[in-house]
Amino acid sequence: MTLTDFNKNIKKSPSLWEGFRMGIAAILALFIGGMSVVAGSKVLLGIDVKNYAVLNWLVIYNVIFGAISIVAAYLIWKNKSLAKKAIVLVLAANIFVSLYLYFFSENVASESLKAMSFRISIWVLIYLLTFIKFNQEPLNITK
Repeated sequence: MTLTDFNKNIKKSPSLWEGFRMGIAAILALFIGGMSVVAGSKVLLGIDVKNYAVLNWLVIYNVIFGAISIVAAYLIWKNKSLAKKAIVLVLAANIFVSLYLYFFSENVASESLKAMSFRISIWVLIYLLTFIKFNQEPLNITK
């Protein structure tokens, strides 16, 4: 093996720090997704009854995007190229739903707004942790 071959292999393999960042991002995505699926399912099944107005569409949204978050966690963990799109999708969807709730929904509970803010902050952190890895190439949705 020549020095040039060695340098090429070093560039292809992820660094320890990059692997650590990707692992933390995957664990965060799994955590937030699992929390959303479990909490939302308990509300939908009537196991957990809230003492405030519950928007059923929002609970369904949270369960669906919780499942998507679990898939995103797997994609991040395996360093799949679709992970970048999944991260952007979940983050953008949470931002749009949060803006809708804040500006257009009159009967939204403050707990729902706090939960959406928490989700957004976690997904911003996930995005930042994976930014260097997945932003070496520009986002190409048609790929």
